[in-house]
Amino acid sequence: MSNLAVVILTYNEEQHIARAIESVRTIAAEIFVVDSFSSDRTVEIAASLGAVVLQNPFVNQAKQFQWGLDNAAITAEWVMRLDADEVIESELASEIRDKLPALGADVAGVNLKRKHIFLDRWVRHGGRYPLILTRIWRKGQGRVEDRWMDEHILVWGGRTVLFDAPFSDHNLNDLGFFTDKHNKYAAREAVDVLNRRYSLFSEDVSLKSETSSLQASLKRFVKERVYNKIPFPASSLAYFLYRYIFQLGFLDGREGLIYHFLQGYWYRFLVGAKVLEFDKAIRHLPTAEEKRTELARLTKLKL
Repeated sequence: MSNLAVVILTYNEEQHIARAIESVRTIAAEIFVVDSFSSDRTVEIAASLGAVVLQNPFVNQAKQFQWGLDNAAITAEWVMRLDADEVIESELASEIRDKLPALGADVAGVNLKRKHIFLDRWVRHGGRYPLILTRIWRKGQGRVEDRWMDEHILVWGGRTVLFDAPFSDHNLNDLGFFTDKHNKYAAREAVDVLNRRYSLFSEDVSLKSETSSLQASLKRFVKERVYNKIPFPASSLAYFLYRYIFQLGFLDGREGLIYHFLQGYWYRFLVGAKVLEFDKAIRHLPTAEEKRTELARLTKLKL
């Protein structure tokens, strides 16, 4: 067993939480579930499997996870972030057991490869595999970006390394859940865009390759410096065509077409539309405080 603590955020995850916990049971010395007052059996299931459950009101993913890091009684040397609908597969578990204890003191974080399972099909193309994310870091040498959307783990005091075996993102909910979740994501991403436009509240430090994965930092740079400056009807269509044709998304079959269209076109178009809608509502307001108050009212987010 690795000297590893796993932290999982939950809200009504009774169909996922046991699978997630069981997938890390052989590598985790400590498992913490940070729950947002679920109304289903999530807490009961997690506790029955030996996880330490903490509860805290939810604001956004970043603040909730950082609250968990600050309040969980973590004693392990390493910390892992795992979503409730993710699974550490046996090959990666073996790699973590073998490699993590042998890492030198100059290593502060470990990047992992995420593979996305959609409608029970692995989406291999369209630039979706591998998604390289910093998911393991030394205790005291990592934190979560303070953002409303697309937050990453930032590490310091050492370099990051990449493990070979992937983990799976496999949500078992239906398409209605998927579209509802991405509708909420779009509002949060629109908040981040408008914050950069109007300086509504303090923005976290920029994601850099020294603090996270190179892939994540490059994607963030392109999105903020190039993509967001193009009118969204053109940028969302161009992005979908790039993914589906030039990055071979069409090889992912019917399930891939649904995924790339919804996540690579509809969602990107929706973010742009929400930015337009919210901007029209707040641009005339004279102060950042008034803009922020109105944006909070429109999005129902605790800004």
